[in-house]
Amino acid sequence: MASALAVEYLVAKLTGADAMGTLTSMLLGAVVGMMGAMALGDGSRWVKTRTAAFFPVALGTGMTLGVLVGNNGTLMLVVFVLVMFMSVYVRKFGGPFFFYGFMGWMGYFFAAFLHATFATLPSLLLAVVVASAWLLLLFVTVLRTNTTKTLRRVLRAFDARGRAVARACADLLANREPKQEVRLRRRLQRRQARLADTALMVEGWSAQPGAVPRGRSAASLRRQMVDAHHLLDELATAADSLVRSGSGLTVLAAEVADRLARRDDRGASEVAYRLAGHAESAGGAAGGWWPARHFAAAALEVVAVFDAAPKPEEIAAEPVDDFEPAVGLAFGNLPGSPAAAGDVPARQSKWNPLARLDFITRQAVQSAVAGGLAILIGKELSDARYYWAVLAAFFMFTGTATRTETFIKGFNRVLGTLVGLLASVGFAELTAGNTAAVLVTICGAMFFGFYLIQISYAYMIFFVTIMVGQLYSVLNEFSAGLLLLRLEETAAGAVAGLVVAVVVIPLSTRDTVRSARNNLLAALGDILKAAAERLEHGKAVDPQPDFDALARALDHRRYQLALVARPLTRPILGGTDSPKRRHRLSLYAALATHGRALSVAVRWPEGTCSAHPDGPVAACAALAAAVEELAATPVGAPTTAVRGPLASADVALFAYTPAAPGDRAKDPVLLALSHLYLVLRDLTATGPMELRPSPALASPGPRLYRQIRAGLPPVPAPVPTAVPTREN
Repeated sequence: MASALAVEYLVAKLTGADAMGTLTSMLLGAVVGMMGAMALGDGSRWVKTRTAAFFPVALGTGMTLGVLVGNNGTLMLVVFVLVMFMSVYVRKFGGPFFFYGFMGWMGYFFAAFLHATFATLPSLLLAVVVASAWLLLLFVTVLRTNTTKTLRRVLRAFDARGRAVARACADLLANREPKQEVRLRRRLQRRQARLADTALMVEGWSAQPGAVPRGRSAASLRRQMVDAHHLLDELATAADSLVRSGSGLTVLAAEVADRLARRDDRGASEVAYRLAGHAESAGGAAGGWWPARHFAAAALEVVAVFDAAPKPEEIAAEPVDDFEPAVGLAFGNLPGSPAAAGDVPARQSKWNPLARLDFITRQAVQSAVAGGLAILIGKELSDARYYWAVLAAFFMFTGTATRTETFIKGFNRVLGTLVGLLASVGFAELTAGNTAAVLVTICGAMFFGFYLIQISYAYMIFFVTIMVGQLYSVLNEFSAGLLLLRLEETAAGAVAGLVVAVVVIPLSTRDTVRSARNNLLAALGDILKAAAERLEHGKAVDPQPDFDALARALDHRRYQLALVARPLTRPILGGTDSPKRRHRLSLYAALATHGRALSVAVRWPEGTCSAHPDGPVAACAALAAAVEELAATPVGAPTTAVRGPLASADVALFAYTPAAPGDRAKDPVLLALSHLYLVLRDLTATGPMELRPSPALASPGPRLYRQIRAGLPPVPAPVPTAVPTREN
């Protein structure tokens, strides 16, 4: 944006533009820079060239419409509403059209409110062409996205978040204050969720052309990430179980986790072997010996994964076209809530034909209606500045899916504007009469706005308000009254957007959450069915199921559920944040964790369930049936239909399968199935809610577990109290 401002300034001076023309060209350059930076962030040079070539077309179309209707006030407002509809409707044609629609809207906005004429239109189009060409030059040269380097950075982020999980484990294990235990456990869960999100980012970037280094394959990288993710979850689960046991072995475990967090992997391995030795020698005589042994095994496996990450094993490369990612990226990031809500029907579908439209068309209708309502309200406040209300109403439907999300975005916009007004007054006084300081402030405000938008949309609007104050300072129109009018217009637009989101073909947040939950259960059912076939027929199954892809698909569904359910956990909405809802969301996250553990365990069915192969197969089938019945049951409704399959799973796991508790805990397939059974039982429990944790023991990887056992004393044969059984 800064370079576009400079280029437009030079071009305006070379063409002899006056002060107003120079400022207009610079503003157009900033708009193209802002939108184009996101549109040209990824893709090949040809894709970027093709995308940038239509920037002038989109902006020029909007400007031409604005010039044609600029002399007729009523017609201009009517066309403004139609332009808002079309700018959203064209998004259904692909990612670039998201930006084309917005640019067309901005072009109309500039032409209509700057009172552009056919005489000034060429200079405006010249500014757009110059900005588009300059931006394309930047993004195919110095700002070109190197997919290999980007993937490497995302892998470093995964490593850093894995270390953060270890740090949270260390804090939990070292804690001696009972009051802090719940807070530390929630911190660990949050860091596990962030680790899962980063794993999905690795999945998405692995599919980009040229991202995977030469000599590697996207499929092998996926397997490495699934294994690492699974082991870090095992580490966290074992740490939690060890803390609940009240064992003194938490001291050594805390040291292991602390060394992992500080990247002292060699020291962590040494202490992990000591911890495993103490656990083995103590056996059943010490509480927590079983989770301590699992914690040590998981830590040693994690060290092995971290050690292998910088110098991966050379294997045959596979074409990236053969790799189907479980999640596709949206402009370099994970897709937002609209991707999860696209197939959710709107309310009023029984009597309102508009509710039967597809998601994007419904949003286009909502944007147009909200824009029209914002015009009516905004003109009552000011005939000249009502477009602030239109902006607020229009942006409420960008990047949101449900009515609750729309309300939160409108609330953040008003909040950011309110706080930004106070800052704008101070910055206007500091930069008064200093053009260089104004430009630096504008660029700095936009940088911090985009940088902090991931935390909250309110930060973005805070810095945008500062930028607006600087622009009006340059135009000598800055005043406290003008900024107060901006706040009033913004609030009016937010109210208009909220009314439309609630009344006009609304999309319920709870309906969206229910759909995301059903998608997660369906992904879990796919893993259970594939596991049953693999356990029953071994490698004779054709085609072989890709358990790594199934695990990542399950993680993607977990991410979508957490994303669309986030508005229901915000305390600002008055009572939406409830312990019961948070507990259920944590149970669904546990389903994803144990489903991933099952997908890892069944890769080597020959080494598992050898003494009792029929029981796990029956358990997988019964749990898959339970998952299907649970998905068909509305949230809060009686779960009578789920009880039969769960009872069958109970018999298959704890009666039909003749496994001692110790054998069950050593068998990763039986352990994962037992955990899935317990979590599903909690989800279908009726009566008063009990925030009881389901027993969760980390299962060591069978290969490394045998290596650890080979150098440790024989294991006594007591029955551990923390092993999942039907009774506990």
